[in-house]
Amino acid sequence: MTRPVRVIQWATGSMGKACLRAVLDDDRFQLVGLFVYGEAKVGRDAGDIARRPETGVIATRSIDEILLLDADVVIHTPMLSAPYVGHDADVKRLLESGKNVVSINHYFEPLALGRDYAEGLSQSAREGGATLAGTGVNPGWVAERMAANAASLCLSHRNIATREIIDCTTIPNPDYVFGVLGFGSAPGAIDVVNGPLAQTFTAMFSQSVEGLAIRLGLSLDRLEPDHAVSLAERDLTVAAGEIPKGAVSATTWRVHGLIDGVRRLTHEVNWIMDPSQAPFAGKPHWAIEIDGLPGLKIAMDLVDTAPDGVRTKPEQFAVAAMMLEAIPRVVAAPPGLLRL
Repeated sequence: MTRPVRVIQWATGSMGKACLRAVLDDDRFQLVGLFVYGEAKVGRDAGDIARRPETGVIATRSIDEILLLDADVVIHTPMLSAPYVGHDADVKRLLESGKNVVSINHYFEPLALGRDYAEGLSQSAREGGATLAGTGVNPGWVAERMAANAASLCLSHRNIATREIIDCTTIPNPDYVFGVLGFGSAPGAIDVVNGPLAQTFTAMFSQSVEGLAIRLGLSLDRLEPDHAVSLAERDLTVAAGEIPKGAVSATTWRVHGLIDGVRRLTHEVNWIMDPSQAPFAGKPHWAIEIDGLPGLKIAMDLVDTAPDGVRTKPEQFAVAAMMLEAIPRVVAAPPGLLRL
């Protein structure tokens, strides 16, 4: 009988807890470790944190304790870091200890951040005989998988554009909403060209564009960020707090891939706090538009089918599904970087 894949869960925010519950509910996996950031979670059983039966796996904030564990893979789901590469030191230590790592925030296409940068990560992976990959619904899916498959219906294409609109009104963490995501900021407070948020999301979504280009066999000349913010048209009350009229209520993070000065690929992600605000009202969660022969338009939405009383959101279930799908491939892959 094949033994279960031994899993360490790294971080237990909303996405992390969804992945943790998915691991605990699936006999293919065995939880052997749990890393948390919050002091209040240290010493608690993983089952208690996940609202599942007791597991005997106790949460820790010590990476040294995690490194000593015998595990096949680390599910890496921390909050976004500023700078974007802020989790690299931890990830490299995990890899060098012989643990495969799959992340939901980074490592989808490290080559987009430079050949030397990608090689540094690959070196740590090879040193530990481990594999590093990124997966998720965005980055990791709508551009890299769905748009790449959709393009196979076209004899030729001049531009492929993917768009995601994320309703953030139910996110409860004020530090994440008002700090990491920048909602509620005063007009002009977010530098969409050189500011830390712009740098973070340029690095993140450049990987989506580069990943799509590689799958299409396109060699891009350069990546071009093109970001913007929208201001609240009325006072907003959301799960994390208040956003006054005139403050930032939506951010648009957009990256283009250019060939010979022409935008051939575009990936756009909109984080919003007012679903009724133009130009987001009535739009699907994801959209793909191909200007080609033939042209093509695809609209997609996640549907909430959770039982009554389950607070997990569709996008959290989707991320967990992508993670569980990725783990066997990552565990079986040769050491280095893996493109999922």
